Amino acid sequence: MNSEFSVSAPAPSRVVLTLIAASVATACAGDAGDGSGATAEEGRAETSAVIRDPLPEERRFASLTQLTFEGENAEAYYSSDGQRLIFQRTHEDEFECDQIYTMTIEGGERRLVSTGLGRTTCGYFFPDDSRIVYSSTHHAAPGCPPPPDMRRGYVWALYDYDIYSARPDGSDVRVISSSPGYDAEPTLSPDGSRIVFTSTRDGDLNIYSMNPDGSDVQQLTDEPGYDGGPFYSPDGTKIVYRARYPESGEELVDYQGLLADGLVRPGVLDIYVMDADGSNPIRLTDNGAANFAPFFHPSGEKVIFSSNLNDPDSRNFDLFLINLDGTGLEQVTFSEEFESFPMFSPDGRHLVFASNRHGSHEGNTNVFIAEWIDDLAE
Repeated sequence: MNSEFSVSAPAPSRVVLTLIAASVATACAGDAGDGSGATAEEGRAETSAVIRDPLPEERRFASLTQLTFEGENAEAYYSSDGQRLIFQRTHEDEFECDQIYTMTIEGGERRLVSTGLGRTTCGYFFPDDSRIVYSSTHHAAPGCPPPPDMRRGYVWALYDYDIYSARPDGSDVRVISSSPGYDAEPTLSPDGSRIVFTSTRDGDLNIYSMNPDGSDVQQLTDEPGYDGGPFYSPDGTKIVYRARYPESGEELVDYQGLLADGLVRPGVLDIYVMDADGSNPIRLTDNGAANFAPFFHPSGEKVIFSSNLNDPDSRNFDLFLINLDGTGLEQVTFSEEFESFPMFSPDGRHLVFASNRHGSHEGNTNVFIAEWIDDLAE
């Protein structure tokens, strides 16, 4: 996400806060307990997947399947073999705040793979599926951290996340990035040689990369403002991310004041692409909306992302495609609901994303998989 951290946040900020904070909000650290892993929930009953009809305008979708139906489910990302998804979930009958789970691409065999303690976010598979990475606050306290103070406007908390890795079943938990404050949003390069993540370790919200064991940390961005949500291109040479850089002295003062208190004011956001070493940043969007959750198209020549650009004052976020030079904007989804967190399957044939469509109640977020049509008939 990018854009204005204005003193009075607009409606889009509320959407970013309530529906995105879980995904951009934390990191993991430290060796959790005895390293025996999280309590498994294999075999727990799950509603069977349901086939849904794409909307008539959704020409990129040959089919659509809903995988989850209860609780709040988001940020689902594929394993490298394309057979499982890792995602974050909150449900009143399970845990007080977000935990990391895996499930099959049919929506079955749901399993808890985080510790069940603290708040977690941003789960991702290693390229060989030998381990997973996620962010958690459980090193700081076993309970959920308190919600942010909204008396300063619409803000969300930069919790004390650290970044952890574990086996795919949740065992052998290891801290790989720990610093005072926020370390979160980790994803891996296609060859598994680097993890890219967001951190406040140097006093600002910047993007860093490191080895999978947490060594050789390198800072990739340094302009004052929020940089986050990074993902590598399919060939590992570029990184796509969201950012917001204060455009006035007043906005900068507000941003830095909130940051000092472990808060950030979400608002207008833009999509950027840079080289994997942090050089040559290019801004892809500049539309006054909240643009976030970018991911590369399998060709490496386009980016898919979420935005409310059709109505920046609404909660209607859709998915869009855009070329790496900022041209060729194409709307992909057309529901009047929130839709975000897209990721293409390893073979490029499917797209997983989170959506409020067909929700059991207002704001209910679930995981969907669409069969992707790459070459559209004229």
